[in-house]
Amino acid sequence: MKTMMTVAGSDSSGGAGIQADIKTATALGVFATSAITSITAQNTTGVEAIFDLDAEVVREELRSILSDIPPDAVKIGMVSAPEIIKTIAEELKGYEGPVVLDPVMVSTSGSPLLKEEAMDSLKSLLFPCATLLTPNIPEAELLTGMNIPSVEAQEEAAKALYDAYGASVLVKGGHGTGRAVDVFYDGKIHHYEKPMLDNPNTHGTGCTLSSAIASFLALGLGEAKAVEEAKNYVYDAIADGLDLGRGRGPINHMVRRNK
Repeated sequence: MKTMMTVAGSDSSGGAGIQADIKTATALGVFATSAITSITAQNTTGVEAIFDLDAEVVREELRSILSDIPPDAVKIGMVSAPEIIKTIAEELKGYEGPVVLDPVMVSTSGSPLLKEEAMDSLKSLLFPCATLLTPNIPEAELLTGMNIPSVEAQEEAAKALYDAYGASVLVKGGHGTGRAVDVFYDGKIHHYEKPMLDNPNTHGTGCTLSSAIASFLALGLGEAKAVEEAKNYVYDAIADGLDLGRGRGPINHMVRRNK
């Protein structure tokens, strides 16, 4: 049994964060462990409150996992406080497996999830720990200062982040370019395109994609293949048409278990 450790916030509605990561790993046949960074009160309509855990609690979670069930891959999601970011970076020193970092800044419903003062810590301390970054277009624009209105601009942003941080970069599409194209750069450009789906229920897609990539890396796939298979999985989960809640609902993480 391969293992994946997710380091992220808890989503009380179950569509994103730790809950989405564990469901994803389970659906893909990987055992998930977790280090929770924050507790959020949220649902499909928005985030009502965020309560960051004490950094020393996060440290003890990480030490407990790393010392007993060393992960075959790590996924890092919502980390909103500088002291938590510093703690994660310290505890991952020496870890030699793949680390997928999803720079979660804003929720699907539009609620901010990253404190402004944490941005510099995220880039200076955690990005160097990552082997693969998965920003969406708005996040890539914040990280690069670029305007990204096209697939060609996605390519330039991916290259810029790769050059800046030495990690492979997946710039996720679908935000304003008119095409559902994800651009992956690992020294060369890869495009992953699927038809646009008419489904507003996409809560947690970013968390799900990054944890799926980490799961496939844990299973031994190379980065480009892991990204391809993760995109296929998320597409199927959206296309399944799950409809829960009054807002932008979750996708069906268990779609492959149901077939």
